[in-house]
Amino acid sequence: MANEWLKKVRWDENGLVPVIAQEASSGDVVMFAWMNRDALARTVETGEAVYWSRSRKKLWHKGEESGHIQKVLEMRVDCDEDVVLLKIEQVGGIACHTGRHSCFYQKFDGAEWQAVDPVLQDPETIYTNAKKPA
Repeated sequence: MANEWLKKVRWDENGLVPVIAQEASSGDVVMFAWMNRDALARTVETGEAVYWSRSRKKLWHKGEESGHIQKVLEMRVDCDEDVVLLKIEQVGGIACHTGRHSCFYQKFDGAEWQAVDPVLQDPETIYTNAKKPA
């Protein structure tokens, strides 16, 4: 069978697996998302990250609205086979729907969370659809 490799992944009770997107060139973790079997298979087929949007309950090709696709250079699974790591090239340098390089732009300073990374592009100018991706 063509997708026997999908059986190696330990899917949760909802048929999902957590996915970390790491920029290959910098090592920055730019995003966390979820995939189902179809999303992981499409990611392999296309060479671009395809996630499962839990809020929209549908496949979500990263960058489908913004153009900020993630080219997948390498894919790994952790030792428990229940987390996937994508080493990616982030097209346009923006992974976050807030217009920042990474979704992990807030740092705890001991008392509160502070935004420490700049907005690279106003989100209102990024998306062609009024509904922002989750």
